[in-house]
Amino acid sequence: MDILGLIPSFGGLVWTVLAFVVALSIIVAVHEYGHYIVGRWTGIHAEVFSLGFGPVIWSRVDRRGTRWQLAALPFGGFVKFLGDADAASGKDTVAMAGMTPHQARNTMHGAPLWARASTVAAGPVFNFILSILVFAGFFMINGIATDLPVVGQMKDVPHQGQTLLPGDQILSVAGQDTPDLAALVAKAGDLPPAPAVAYRVLRDGAEVTFDGPFPFPPVADGVQAMSAAQDVGMMPGDVVLSVDGTAIHAFEQLRDAVGASGGKPLLLNIWRPGGTTYEAALVPRRMDIPLPEGGFETRWLIGLSGGLVFQPETRTPGPFEAVGDGAAQTLRIAQTSLSGLWHMITGAISSCNLQGPIGIAETSGAAASAGAASFIWFIAMLSTAVGLMNLFPVPVLDGGHLVFHAYEAVSGKPPSDRALQVLMTTGLALLLTLMVFALTNDIFCP
Repeated sequence: MDILGLIPSFGGLVWTVLAFVVALSIIVAVHEYGHYIVGRWTGIHAEVFSLGFGPVIWSRVDRRGTRWQLAALPFGGFVKFLGDADAASGKDTVAMAGMTPHQARNTMHGAPLWARASTVAAGPVFNFILSILVFAGFFMINGIATDLPVVGQMKDVPHQGQTLLPGDQILSVAGQDTPDLAALVAKAGDLPPAPAVAYRVLRDGAEVTFDGPFPFPPVADGVQAMSAAQDVGMMPGDVVLSVDGTAIHAFEQLRDAVGASGGKPLLLNIWRPGGTTYEAALVPRRMDIPLPEGGFETRWLIGLSGGLVFQPETRTPGPFEAVGDGAAQTLRIAQTSLSGLWHMITGAISSCNLQGPIGIAETSGAAASAGAASFIWFIAMLSTAVGLMNLFPVPVLDGGHLVFHAYEAVSGKPPSDRALQVLMTTGLALLLTLMVFALTNDIFCP
């Protein structure tokens, strides 16, 4: 066996695992801190705050009597409150029986219903807050496009002749007026592919007319993690010049060629900024893509995203606008996730869309390899997914506990200890079954 030949693969594995552990640890820490801090605010005492499971490798007890610890298996975490028998918040009936009413008030099982429900709900809520704040930060740092079709920065494309310049306001494209950015996107999207189109722009106070690059060129704005394009080393900024020898001028042509491939290999001739060209043979992959109006569409993809030939001029949103946009982005991710789950249950799309720990770890590593910004964005997306999953009405999950609390609010009494034990065992079995199913997807799905 060539041991030295395994070093690159081993290094990639270590990077993937490390990225996964970092992403998961951040999300779990935020989730469990939500439980802890709201529990503390509502008078419920936390005995242990653990990041990880298994043997404890570090711990300290704070002045409130809570033990903060790091455990050897960094694949989750928990908060154990006073009166809990275990990390799943099962009731310690022996300990509770020996408590005074005042002591019981500081437990998860003896506190008022509002305090218990708030503490349980806080975990997923904090996950959503993390996502919203991260997305808001991106919007504030990167800015959002202005309403006018003004060029902020041109993309590097192999175009001969005049081109757009930063600061140009596009008045018309191919003879069609473009009063705002939305009109430019709509009208440019309807143009037939061509090497160049006519522009009329306002430049330094004067109108200028010239033939410039196609508005939606076959430029890779983004390369999706774990995609066919990433596998062959494509990078953001790469321009596809031809597919199987046929020249293309628009991203639409690239999309159509990939869609018509039926999964057969394609040979791409690619231009990289700086003037170098190279060829890459890749195989499109069949994927289920969420549609803006809802639902999914099955298409052949190579993992590239495109856009306008320029980055629009941006403005910096205020904090409230950025948070609002961050909340909207979080809501879109949650809606897409729920839609995807429903379509998998009904058989409308493949169940292979459900990733398990291996798939999530691979995506973590790919996102980290793409840069810090990509990795942080991925953490925010995963935080939304974790928060949403924990709200599912399954015993063991936070959503299951909230269902118990809702039952108590309606009936006036909590479910019996025996019923809780049966439901928790059933919920754990369902959760483990789902994890095994997702893991088999990671192993056997293409």
